[in-house]
Amino acid sequence: MNLTRRHLLASTMALGLGSMLTLTFPLGAHAETFDVAKLMEAGPLGDKSIGKEDAPVTIIEYASMTCGHCANFHKNTLPEIKKQYVDTGKVRIIFREFPLDPVSAAGFMLARCAPAEKYFDVVDALFADQRAWAFTNDPYNAMLNYSKQLGFTQESFEACLTNQSLLDGVNAVRDKAGAEFKVDSTPTFFINGEKASGALSFEEMSKIIDKYL
Repeated sequence: MNLTRRHLLASTMALGLGSMLTLTFPLGAHAETFDVAKLMEAGPLGDKSIGKEDAPVTIIEYASMTCGHCANFHKNTLPEIKKQYVDTGKVRIIFREFPLDPVSAAGFMLARCAPAEKYFDVVDALFADQRAWAFTNDPYNAMLNYSKQLGFTQESFEACLTNQSLLDGVNAVRDKAGAEFKVDSTPTFFINGEKASGALSFEEMSKIIDKYL
């Protein structure tokens, strides 16, 4: 997805439902572990996280805004993870962009263009209403109209999506994850360095988390 500033909007908004990718690994795949220090290196845009920085368990999630499994995880599993592990100081979650298509990249860019404290509010809203803006025959207007509900104007919307340095930063996170950590599907998680892929249930994720507590 090497988009330039000049054709980002056209490339992003020309894509419809047939262009969306939703890839996952089998949940039963053999667990791999990766160097935590390497995983913790933030990309050029910096990391977005929730939870205490000194929590004993760190979960790094790579997600795509147009991934249905990612949306399901954020709606059905993440709230319980927050309640039982994040809010109790046991887990910190770092959320990283892994766009599978230009529409997903545009969603991440909007989240980055929002006020810093609103990043996760925008991400949660986009996941919650994914079909309203991502899976349409007219993604440009669908995303534009939805962005207005998040406080954007047409001018700020287009300025955001033609910000080349922002797009490069989103791409850099994805490219590094693929090259160094073998991420090629979403959602993919690293729990204290242990890799797990797919829309894990709360029970499946808690089994891994509890090993490190």
